[in-house]
Amino acid sequence: MSTDQIVISLTFLVYLLLLFAIGWSAYTRTRDLGDFILGGRRLGSWTAALSAGASDMSGWLLLGLPGFAYLSGMESVWLAAGLLAGTWLNWRTMAAPLRSYSEIAGNSLTIPAFLRQRFRDDSGLIQVVSASFILLFFVFYTSSGLVAGGKLFQSVFGLDYTWAVVIGTCAIILYTAVGGFLAVSWTDLMQALLMVAALIAVPVMAINELGGIDTTFNLVKQTNPDLLDAMTSNEGAGLSLISVLSLLGWGLGYFGQPHILARFKGIESVAAIPKARRIAVSWTFLTLTGASLAGIAGIGYLDPPLIGADSEKVFIQLVGLLFHPVIAGICLAAILAAIMSTADSQLLVASSALTADLYKGIIRKTATTRELMWVGRITVILIAFIAFLLALNPESKVLDLVAYAWAGFGAALGPTLLLSLYWKRMNRMGALAGILAGGITVVIWKQLSGGIFDLYEIIPGFILSSIAIILFSMMSREPGAEIVAEYARVKETIAQRPPDNLSR
Repeated sequence: MSTDQIVISLTFLVYLLLLFAIGWSAYTRTRDLGDFILGGRRLGSWTAALSAGASDMSGWLLLGLPGFAYLSGMESVWLAAGLLAGTWLNWRTMAAPLRSYSEIAGNSLTIPAFLRQRFRDDSGLIQVVSASFILLFFVFYTSSGLVAGGKLFQSVFGLDYTWAVVIGTCAIILYTAVGGFLAVSWTDLMQALLMVAALIAVPVMAINELGGIDTTFNLVKQTNPDLLDAMTSNEGAGLSLISVLSLLGWGLGYFGQPHILARFKGIESVAAIPKARRIAVSWTFLTLTGASLAGIAGIGYLDPPLIGADSEKVFIQLVGLLFHPVIAGICLAAILAAIMSTADSQLLVASSALTADLYKGIIRKTATTRELMWVGRITVILIAFIAFLLALNPESKVLDLVAYAWAGFGAALGPTLLLSLYWKRMNRMGALAGILAGGITVVIWKQLSGGIFDLYEIIPGFILSSIAIILFSMMSREPGAEIVAEYARVKETIAQRPPDNLSR
């Protein structure tokens, strides 16, 4: 191992030890399942905002998005724009009502539990169906993080891909299983700051080395002028309406992402949400811009060019060429931070679905708090192992895995949650129909191709889910007086919050 690799390895080791220390600190504060799943609903604005952002973006922000920008150039602007708009809309429309409603509706700790309580589903069918979709799509989502970790360790240390995935999986399991939601949120706060620092430093340094922004774009133009046109593909063909809508459609996914929505439920109060939203949107803008610019700068900087799946290593390559080993180690730790900050959140939510929604909700309703905490920790390991098996294929692309899971959550849960917070006429049959219609559409649409089926599956899934909710709600009986009264109570609570102004 070279001197540079030794320095980078020591940087990684210090970083991992810090994560484990945070996990142990959170373990000492985790007293019951509510603490393990939602941290006792006591996250501050900064922690909630940056934790939501870090758990959202994952390793694809430093691997998948720079790789997409490296191959497609300015076409990546459409994807970034969709994600930024989705972030803002999610905080604006979902955060306050979900924070209030989830507490008023029986202090629901998970999304499936909230839906069951919201629609008074005594059969538990909504809870089982929604929890099943969460487990299905999170296995794919978590595996994307493990693939990203494998590529990172393989590139930096020359490790065998399988062993690289093993190391990343074990690191994530340790502090997630021990510390739960508090460990995940606190580490995400630190990791979000590290990610934004790296995503500003790398493109700025690369562009400066190339001689400035004008020189950088001239080099890109010499390579392929089509890369500088947001309305054409890298092959010179004009982008179709389907292509543009598919990229913008990523923004729809936010309404149904359980690991992001968990931060809304865990924030300390509705009054803290406006400040958290501004922090979250600012962080997202900076990181998306940095990731896109890193990919574009890589077009002019890297010689020989990266090909195919290797394009997702553009950020790693730039870091190795631009920085001293100590700084390089910190920047590469940012990739590890992005991977861990999402994978840990996903494991925790999937574990919550299995523990609180299936085990306690269906299998063993009399389970004690201590029993549930240990079941939660065991299921973290179980789900991570399944995701690990899926991640063993080194040809897997991070962005493809994320896209499938993102669409699944966005279509299956997004319309159901959004309408449940804003439409009092919605009922149990509508919610169940929406979850099934959205989830099944994504699974089937993904298997088809050509023509309209090239449209990103989240869009038809979201539309059909919304239609199913409205039709089945209107065809079945109206919600009972108790549900209507609870809905009115939530609206009153939201109306009484302090004004959303910049002074807060």
